[in-house]
Amino acid sequence: MPQNLSPAEIEAIAREAHAGQTDKAGRPYTEHIAAVAEGVRARGGSQEQIAAAWLHDAIEDDALSREWLDGAALPQSVKDMVLALTKREGEDLTSYTRRILTTPGALVVKEADLAHNSDPARLALLDEETRARLTEKYARTRRLLGLEDAGA
Repeated sequence: MPQNLSPAEIEAIAREAHAGQTDKAGRPYTEHIAAVAEGVRARGGSQEQIAAAWLHDAIEDDALSREWLDGAALPQSVKDMVLALTKREGEDLTSYTRRILTTPGALVVKEADLAHNSDPARLALLDEETRARLTEKYARTRRLLGLEDAGA
Protein backbone atom coordinates (compact mmCIF):
# COMPACT_ATOMS: atom_id res chain seq x y z
CA MET A 1 0.00 0.00 0.00
CA PRO A 2 1.47 3.40 -0.94
CA GLN A 3 2.43 5.81 1.81
CA ASN A 4 0.07 8.72 2.28
CA LEU A 5 0.87 11.99 0.57
CA SER A 6 2.71 14.49 2.78
CA PRO A 7 1.08 17.79 3.75
CA ALA A 8 3.44 19.60 1.36
CA GLU A 9 2.47 17.24 -1.48
CA ILE A 10 -1.23 17.76 -0.81
CA GLU A 11 -0.78 21.54 -0.83
CA ALA A 12 1.20 21.36 -4.10
CA ILE A 13 -1.44 19.15 -5.75
CA ALA A 14 -4.23 21.51 -4.66
CA ARG A 15 -2.36 24.61 -5.80
CA GLU A 16 -1.61 23.03 -9.19
CA ALA A 17 -5.18 21.74 -9.59
CA HIS A 18 -6.64 25.21 -8.97
CA ALA A 19 -3.93 27.12 -10.88
CA GLY A 20 -5.53 29.52 -13.32
CA GLN A 21 -8.90 29.46 -11.54
CA THR A 22 -10.27 32.65 -10.03
CA ASP A 23 -12.93 33.36 -7.44
CA LYS A 24 -16.05 35.49 -7.98
CA ALA A 25 -13.98 38.65 -7.45
CA GLY A 26 -11.35 37.59 -9.97
CA ARG A 27 -8.72 36.75 -7.36
CA PRO A 28 -6.55 33.61 -7.75
CA TYR A 29 -8.53 30.70 -6.29
CA THR A 30 -5.41 29.39 -4.58
CA GLU A 31 -5.72 32.33 -2.15
CA HIS A 32 -9.04 30.88 -0.97
CA ILE A 33 -7.86 27.32 -0.43
CA ALA A 34 -4.73 28.57 1.38
CA ALA A 35 -6.91 30.75 3.64
CA VAL A 36 -9.21 27.83 4.43
CA ALA A 37 -6.25 25.56 5.25
CA GLU A 38 -4.83 28.26 7.52
CA GLY A 39 -8.27 28.76 9.09
CA VAL A 40 -8.46 25.05 9.91
CA ARG A 41 -4.93 25.17 11.37
CA ALA A 42 -5.86 28.23 13.46
CA ARG A 43 -8.93 26.39 14.78
CA GLY A 44 -6.74 23.52 16.00
CA GLY A 45 -7.61 21.20 13.12
CA SER A 46 -5.76 17.94 12.56
CA GLN A 47 -3.39 17.24 9.67
CA GLU A 48 -6.25 15.31 8.02
CA GLN A 49 -8.57 18.30 8.35
CA ILE A 50 -5.91 20.62 6.91
CA ALA A 51 -5.44 18.21 3.99
CA ALA A 52 -9.20 18.21 3.41
CA ALA A 53 -9.16 22.03 3.53
CA TRP A 54 -6.61 22.16 0.71
CA LEU A 55 -8.81 19.81 -1.34
CA HIS A 56 -12.28 20.93 -0.20
CA ASP A 57 -13.34 22.46 -3.53
CA ALA A 58 -11.24 20.36 -5.90
CA ILE A 59 -13.95 17.87 -6.92
CA GLU A 60 -16.82 20.39 -6.90
CA ASP A 61 -14.83 22.78 -9.11
CA ASP A 62 -13.65 19.98 -11.44
CA ALA A 63 -10.04 20.79 -10.55
CA LEU A 64 -9.55 17.10 -9.68
CA SER A 65 -11.73 14.13 -10.53
CA ARG A 66 -13.60 11.84 -8.18
CA GLU A 67 -11.49 9.03 -9.66
CA TRP A 68 -8.34 10.90 -8.65
CA LEU A 69 -9.64 11.22 -5.09
CA ASP A 70 -10.67 7.58 -4.91
CA GLY A 71 -7.17 6.46 -5.93
CA ALA A 72 -5.17 9.10 -4.05
CA ALA A 73 -2.78 8.04 -1.28
CA LEU A 74 -4.82 9.81 1.38
CA PRO A 75 -6.36 8.62 4.65
CA GLN A 76 -9.99 7.58 4.20
CA SER A 77 -10.98 10.32 6.66
CA VAL A 78 -9.60 12.98 4.27
CA LYS A 79 -11.47 11.48 1.34
CA ASP A 80 -14.66 11.34 3.41
CA MET A 81 -14.35 15.00 4.41
CA VAL A 82 -13.65 16.13 0.84
CA LEU A 83 -16.70 14.25 -0.42
CA ALA A 84 -18.85 15.63 2.41
CA LEU A 85 -17.75 19.17 1.51
CA THR A 86 -18.44 18.65 -2.20
CA LYS A 87 -21.86 20.11 -3.00
CA ARG A 88 -23.56 17.94 -5.59
CA GLU A 89 -25.37 19.31 -8.62
CA GLY A 90 -28.96 20.11 -7.71
CA GLU A 91 -28.41 19.30 -4.04
CA ASP A 92 -30.37 21.37 -1.54
CA LEU A 93 -28.53 23.16 1.26
CA THR A 94 -30.22 21.13 4.01
CA SER A 95 -28.97 17.82 2.60
CA TYR A 96 -25.51 19.26 2.04
CA THR A 97 -25.18 20.61 5.58
CA ARG A 98 -26.59 17.40 7.09
CA ARG A 99 -23.83 15.43 5.32
CA ILE A 100 -21.18 17.80 6.69
CA LEU A 101 -22.56 17.44 10.22
CA THR A 102 -22.49 13.63 10.01
CA THR A 103 -18.95 13.38 8.61
CA PRO A 104 -16.26 13.43 11.30
CA GLY A 105 -13.95 16.40 10.93
CA ALA A 106 -15.81 18.14 8.11
CA LEU A 107 -17.48 20.86 10.19
CA VAL A 108 -14.26 22.68 11.11
CA VAL A 109 -13.24 22.75 7.44
CA LYS A 110 -16.62 24.19 6.43
CA GLU A 111 -16.44 26.69 9.29
CA ALA A 112 -13.06 27.94 7.99
CA ASP A 113 -14.45 28.00 4.43
CA LEU A 114 -17.45 30.07 5.49
CA ALA A 115 -15.25 32.42 7.52
CA HIS A 116 -13.09 33.18 4.49
CA ASN A 117 -16.06 33.41 2.13
CA SER A 118 -17.77 35.83 4.55
CA ASP A 119 -14.71 38.03 5.07
CA PRO A 120 -15.95 41.62 4.63
CA ALA A 121 -12.82 42.58 2.67
CA ARG A 122 -13.43 39.70 0.27
CA LEU A 123 -17.16 40.44 -0.05
CA ALA A 124 -16.43 44.13 -0.68
CA LEU A 125 -14.84 43.18 -4.01
CA LEU A 126 -18.18 41.89 -5.31
CA ASP A 127 -21.08 43.78 -6.87
CA GLU A 128 -23.93 44.61 -4.48
CA GLU A 129 -26.35 41.96 -5.79
CA THR A 130 -23.78 39.15 -5.56
CA ARG A 131 -22.61 40.34 -2.14
CA ALA A 132 -26.18 40.37 -0.77
CA ARG A 133 -26.99 36.94 -2.24
CA LEU A 134 -23.83 35.33 -0.88
CA THR A 135 -24.09 37.00 2.53
CA GLU A 136 -27.56 35.48 2.98
CA LYS A 137 -26.42 32.08 1.65
CA TYR A 138 -23.47 31.97 4.06
CA ALA A 139 -25.66 33.05 6.99
CA ARG A 140 -28.21 30.34 6.18
CA THR A 141 -25.45 27.74 5.88
CA ARG A 142 -24.02 28.76 9.28
CA ARG A 143 -27.49 28.47 10.84
CA LEU A 144 -28.02 24.98 9.39
CA LEU A 145 -24.60 23.93 10.70
CA GLY A 146 -25.26 25.36 14.18
CA LEU A 147 -22.60 28.04 13.71
CA GLU A 148 -24.91 31.04 13.93
CA ASP A 149 -23.06 32.39 16.97
CA ALA A 150 -19.69 32.03 15.22
CA GLY A 151 -18.25 35.20 13.77
CA ALA A 152 -17.31 35.40 10.12
